[in-house]
Amino acid sequence: MSRIGEKLRILRNRYGLTSRELGAELGVSNTYILQIEKGKRRPSIDVVAEISRFFEVSADVLIKDELELE
Repeated sequence: MSRIGEKLRILRNRYGLTSRELGAELGVSNTYILQIEKGKRRPSIDVVAEISRFFEVSADVLIKDELELE
């Protein structure tokens, strides 16, 4: 199972963003963000790409099971 939800939460907190703020930046709802973070939903490839662009991290870093973030 991917740890993308954990990574998303870490990145969001690093940037001091609420789920509502991040959702607005990515064009999705805050509920969707929270569901990803809790592992209840997997993001679409388009959302992974948007997360990657927004936080300036490689998509493969988000997708890999390792929790390493720079």
